Amino acid sequence: MIPVGGFEGKRVAVLGLGKSGLVTARALAAGGAVPVCWDDNPITRDKAAGEGLTVADLHDPANWDGIVWLVMSPGIPHLYPQPNPVVARAWSLGVPVDNDIGLFFEMVETWRLAAIDELTEEDAAPDVFDHTALAPHEVGPKVVCITGSNGKSTTTALVGHILAEAGRPVQVGGNIGRAVLDLDPPHDRDTIYVLELSSYQTDLARILTPDVAVFLNLSPDHYDRHGGAGGYFAAKRRLFDPLGPLAAVIGVDEPEGRFLANMARFDARHPGPVVEISATQELGGARNALFVREGKLIERRDGEETPVYTLAGASALRGRHNWQNAAAAFAVCRALGLTSAEIGAGLTSFAGLAHRMEAIGTVGGVVFVNDSKATNADAVEKALVSYDRIRWIAGGRAKEGGIASLAPHFGRIAKAYLIGEAADAFAETLGTAVPHEICGTLERAVAKAAEEARPGEVVLLSPACASWDQFASFEARGDAFRALVLALAASAGVEEREPS
Repeated sequence: MIPVGGFEGKRVAVLGLGKSGLVTARALAAGGAVPVCWDDNPITRDKAAGEGLTVADLHDPANWDGIVWLVMSPGIPHLYPQPNPVVARAWSLGVPVDNDIGLFFEMVETWRLAAIDELTEEDAAPDVFDHTALAPHEVGPKVVCITGSNGKSTTTALVGHILAEAGRPVQVGGNIGRAVLDLDPPHDRDTIYVLELSSYQTDLARILTPDVAVFLNLSPDHYDRHGGAGGYFAAKRRLFDPLGPLAAVIGVDEPEGRFLANMARFDARHPGPVVEISATQELGGARNALFVREGKLIERRDGEETPVYTLAGASALRGRHNWQNAAAAFAVCRALGLTSAEIGAGLTSFAGLAHRMEAIGTVGGVVFVNDSKATNADAVEKALVSYDRIRWIAGGRAKEGGIASLAPHFGRIAKAYLIGEAADAFAETLGTAVPHEICGTLERAVAKAAEEARPGEVVLLSPACASWDQFASFEARGDAFRALVLALAASAGVEEREPS
């Protein structure tokens, strides 16, 4: 855990006591603050109280005496569709509102300044050594931040894997795995933090100063929390203001990415390269870029092209969308000083992530794939184009836009098995174009798909929906799918195995 300093002896309100909120309260207490915690859920309140943390209703004005800061969890609305009443109270009292990401970057700045103070003349050539001439990012830990509508978890894990395989000290967290303040303080000046950040996190953090910032893509999502498409993009764009000193890595397959790259490329404040990446087009006009040509990853550095990796070697990065993830990871690791050979070795050995086109196994010649993380249509499209004949399990709590945009890929679907709140709406969209059945539950959908699938087909859980109508998270939904598939395999008398 990272103790958060700067609030010694002061009362700091913590709103929301889920995974990141409870960790934030602990980190503040470890740094000497007095966290005042609240969650509308009595179970999480009791857990915090059981740890000796102060629990007080932040809706009550009497509990705001001496509060100097409000730190809130990302799942709580702070502006749209309407501000949480606790946030509105903080505004009225002039109390700054922040999140755990902002606190983390406060600590990063502290670590960097401390690293400069600890330098000795032996750390640099005598003729260039000057403490006052060193920028904070030149010493101390490095931070990579990755955002985008889709692929950010895979890219984050991939960057972390490549760095670890190359022997670099690395920690991975944020919106994936460990909450950011649950990570460890840097062991030395070479520590690298790789963070996945959602729009909820970038929107509210008061400080965002990554060394390498990555924007992958943008598709409709979370509009209710950001007041529409413009607000959603603005939340993502915050990661680039100011621009990271080592590199800005920007996917340019959508207009927003091309706009962002154009703005960044001509920003005189930015000392590092702007690296454009694409999974769909060759970027011959870019000075620095990574793109795909004939199955090979091509790197452009200062206008010179070099083939750097044959993508067929990365078995866990199947599909064009994963080419973009590979390009982003390559660009990040190059900015951090790795060689092409080191990066290539990491791409080859990467095993992939659970719930993201995760091949669970093969039963009776039918491949079962867990893509529970695909909570919107754009993410589902990536899975649909990766297979030829699909038994598609979809549904849950619908996202804005539904699945109408997937119509060009309906021909790949042998049948759809619909679950959750969105089942009726999805059935209406599929109409007569795709055979479908409303199954209601995941258990029934898996059973029906397994019964009707033929060898060579794929049973794909790729819901295009949030999980919250029937499951606590997309992970819980994916775990349930995995358990059902393994039970099928056991009853069929076969062992779980990866498909070839």
